[in-house]
Formats: sequence, C-alpha cells, structure tokens
Amino acid sequence: MRQREAFERDLFEADMGVAFEQERQRADELGERREAAREAKACTSKNRYASRTDAEEALAWCERQGRRGLSYYRCPYCHGWHLTSHPWSD
Repeated sequence: MRQREAFERDLFEADMGVAFEQERQRADELGERREAAREAKACTSKNRYASRTDAEEALAWCERQGRRGLSYYRCPYCHGWHLTSHPWSD
C-alpha cells in the first residue's frame, strides 16, 4: 500500500512538473510573439529616418501634402526615427 501511494505521489508530481514546464514554455512563446508584434507595429512596418532632422523634414513634407497630426519619435528597437499619428509620442 505504501509503495502504491509513493508511486502515485511521484507520478502526480512528475506530471505536474511537466505541466508547469509546458505552461512556462507557452507563456515564453506568447511573450516572444507579443514583442515581435510590438516591434513590427513600432518599427519594421514604418519608414526609418537616420536622424531627427530627416524625420522632421519628412513630417514637414507630409504636412505640405495635407497630412496633419503626425509626430516623430526615436525608436527603441532600431534607434532610428519614425513618424507616428499617436499624439503622446515625441
């Protein structure tokens, strides 16, 4: 009886360990996908400007074309400059 209880306890603990490891891996993969989506939205899907001056010139050109409400920001991913329509960005 004790051997069976020990066997079942070990079996349960081993299965839970596998379940916790699988959940950790799932959470890690989800975090990686979220970060990739953030990078795509903030950086790789946009035009990159090498300097703040270049971004300011692009912004001025857009305004001359009638596009208002844009601003520029320094990208945390590529360290270049991008334009955005988000008012809270610098």
